[in-house]
Amino acid sequence: MKSKFIYPILPLIIISLALEILVKTNFFPSYLVPAPSQVFKVLSFENLSLWKALGQTSLASILGFTISLVLGVLFAILLSTSKLIEKVFYPYAVFFQTVPIIAIAPLLVIWLGYGLPTIVASSIIVSIFPVIANTLTGLRSTEKPLLDLFRLYSANPKDTLLKLKLPFALPSVLVGARISSGLAVIGAIVGEFIAGGGIGEVVNVSRTQQRVDIVFAAVFLAALLGLAFFLLIDFISKATLKAWHASER
Repeated sequence: MKSKFIYPILPLIIISLALEILVKTNFFPSYLVPAPSQVFKVLSFENLSLWKALGQTSLASILGFTISLVLGVLFAILLSTSKLIEKVFYPYAVFFQTVPIIAIAPLLVIWLGYGLPTIVASSIIVSIFPVIANTLTGLRSTEKPLLDLFRLYSANPKDTLLKLKLPFALPSVLVGARISSGLAVIGAIVGEFIAGGGIGEVVNVSRTQQRVDIVFAAVFLAALLGLAFFLLIDFISKATLKAWHASER
């Protein structure tokens, strides 16, 4: 169990020590790449606004991810009910994935104003497609003999969905949730670049002030937030699938 955590941390420790030496010996100028000790100092002592910003970004990311998960699953269920509905509406789901969020973020500000609504909307747009695509794949992959068995016992569409298709699709839903969790953080930060607040605003302001140590600290916190989301979904996946699905055994 210990090695599971030690091995991934070792490269980080080695790279941090090497970077510390390279910056201290002026191989890298500190105004371009800060020493890890300086980043740690910012995180520990200097910038309380950074932790406040993390709380704002966390709230926006949680809201964006939760809404994406709910809407994504519901939309995938709708698409799975009919090939015609899928052909008509699935391209719009793809549209959300292909349009660069940075290009439409200014429009979100015009429509929703500055602040949390725009940031959450940005998070949703970026993170909803993996949930839709993976849930739809899971629903479409339900084994035909099981569907035939439910038809044999005259199960209605609601029971077939709730007792067969959704449980069968759960591993795919959780795969989509893993991907979406990280994208929700990215979408929130992109929204903050335009709408203000959170880690995105800290990065934007620190960039103009040439405070690369604060920029690195903010990016580090954003990465930790995304990792926390991923580990939470991973824990839920293991808790729900370990007893019956091969992917978590």
